[in-house]
Amino acid sequence: MDELPVGRRVAYWRGRRNMSQQVFADRLGRSKSWVDKVERGVRALDRVSILREVAAVLRIDPDVLIARDEAVGPEREPAADGVEVVRAALARHPGLLRAPAAPTDPVVYRTRMAHAAATYNHGRYVDLLRLAPALLVDGHRLAGGGQAEQLLQAYRLVAFVLVKLGAAELAWLAADRALAVAGDDPVLAALAAVPLGQALRAAGRQQAAFETTVVAAHQVAPLEPGGGSAAERAACAAALLQAALAAAEAGDRSAANEMLDDAAAVTEPGGPERAAVDAARVVAVSMLGDGRRAVVAHEALVGDPGWQRLPIEHRAAHLVDVSGAYLRVGDAAGAGGALLHADRLVPAEVRIRPAGRTALAGVLAGVLAAANRPDPHLLALAEATGVAR
Repeated sequence: MDELPVGRRVAYWRGRRNMSQQVFADRLGRSKSWVDKVERGVRALDRVSILREVAAVLRIDPDVLIARDEAVGPEREPAADGVEVVRAALARHPGLLRAPAAPTDPVVYRTRMAHAAATYNHGRYVDLLRLAPALLVDGHRLAGGGQAEQLLQAYRLVAFVLVKLGAAELAWLAADRALAVAGDDPVLAALAAVPLGQALRAAGRQQAAFETTVVAAHQVAPLEPGGGSAAERAACAAALLQAALAAAEAGDRSAANEMLDDAAAVTEPGGPERAAVDAARVVAVSMLGDGRRAVVAHEALVGDPGWQRLPIEHRAAHLVDVSGAYLRVGDAAGAGGALLHADRLVPAEVRIRPAGRTALAGVLAGVLAAANRPDPHLLALAEATGVAR
């Protein structure tokens, strides 16, 4: 218990007191959504006054909720160092540097970008952090046409990995740079809006994320079914998915469903974009509190051929997200299985990504609270990451 995140400690003691999230929220004078976000680690309990209120309702000493220094797994430090290197690179805006430099060969740069994208899609986040600074600097030195698209992709990848690693404000900056690079191109603007939506959501600004991504999606939305180019449809769908997730996090079921349905309408059945829509629907349903429906939809998704068309990174991240749905329906074994599957696909999703470590701690707490013996593989994973120390 000493090593669990604060949110999972709250969930543990709420369960011990036989209080539902709604009853607990009512006694605190908060919303059920607020309680759920605290317990999932989306919202931090970083004010002493609120900690005392929570502890009083749970009838425990506030010190029980105050976390010790977070255990650091063997792979955490390289990620932290990489984030700081990227922070320094973003602080040195290439557009303000006057030192003369030879232009970057666009062909060579395109090859490097393809390698960087593959690095991200395979979940090698620390490796991508090492590549990022040079990609950003050299992207501003590109010669010839196509500069905006390539540089935008570099900023997108940087923003994506920073969101993964919990650096939301820094990801926001990188995504904003991507949007500036997009200029008046609506497709590029929609592509840039996707990581911006992710960063805003991670920073707790769901309304801003929703508005930004909806506007970007509507700028490239086809005027009739089957219309528009493949690039326009893909960009539109990706932006709509961020809008749907922002709406779900805000508890707006109607808006979330509308965005998901609109995204499905511009994607082809059986393709990776439709699989992404189906995966987002599972996560949105879980966010809205319907764990049973989310689990059923998830199990149908992984049995569909489209599941294998998603990048490995996307599949592993989805498994981390869906572990919470299993916990909501009392299936700690299912939650543990999802995390073990994610770890086999992309170890960094569980061992480095803060959301993955929080999910692992939550699953372990759920197993222990039910007085069950943890799966030995799950326990080994928790010990390897420092969660079970």
